[in-house]
Amino acid sequence: MIDTHCHLDQTDFRDDVDAVVRRAHEAGVEAMVTVAVSADSSENMLRLMAGKPGLFAAVGIHPNNTHEAQPGDWDRVVALVDRPGVVALGETGLDKHWDVAPFELQQDYFDRHIRLSQQTGLPFIVHTRDCEADVMAMLEAARSRGPLTGVMHSFTGGSETAARCVELGMYVSFAGMVTFKKSDDLRRTAATIAADRILVETDSPYLSPMPLRGKRNEPANVLHTAKVVAEARGVSLADFDRQSTANARRLFSRMNDVVPI
Repeated sequence: MIDTHCHLDQTDFRDDVDAVVRRAHEAGVEAMVTVAVSADSSENMLRLMAGKPGLFAAVGIHPNNTHEAQPGDWDRVVALVDRPGVVALGETGLDKHWDVAPFELQQDYFDRHIRLSQQTGLPFIVHTRDCEADVMAMLEAARSRGPLTGVMHSFTGGSETAARCVELGMYVSFAGMVTFKKSDDLRRTAATIAADRILVETDSPYLSPMPLRGKRNEPANVLHTAKVVAEARGVSLADFDRQSTANARRLFSRMNDVVPI
């Protein structure tokens, strides 16, 4: 199993990140992609990965952090893309829920991440909250320039949107929300995703799955989400594990430069 999205540099893990990574491996999670939210966070990822086999990084600036970015911060992110262990860009995207950063600025940084992805071949990780149509419009426009390689992180949309994302070249990832009692629609959507385009994640320390809601989330808990998604799709956990792991390795292809994970 691979946790395709976590935030292990958050202060929630300050005192026990090594134990968190160890528990993930003991639970059968062979790799984790820990995702940046700022230039500082991006640089912290490289320090965090040191001495931790199976830990990989995404570098970028979160839409809700774009208003805090300083001159030169984007160049700091770009300077990291060829560093060992960096497998993705992000997280990027758009967010109208928190409304903390000017929307035009969010769009500017989203476009930067997509263009950098198209230039380098690194996949980009998309955050979407209360602005699905805006995100889709930018993906459609970007696809007209060239192929897209990325993932819709912590997907909560409907099956039609998911299908269009796959048509555009994207993967679709599910987090703990798919396990919630009231998430029947989301589980039905998870059942419709093409087998070679589905992923799972924790988004830890956030979005703890059932039965762990209210507790700090961590990568080992991706197994809870995987079990629910496998059940929704009518396949065994073992089969879903093999498929989703293969998908993650295909998307985050730089992982395969490390043998073994």
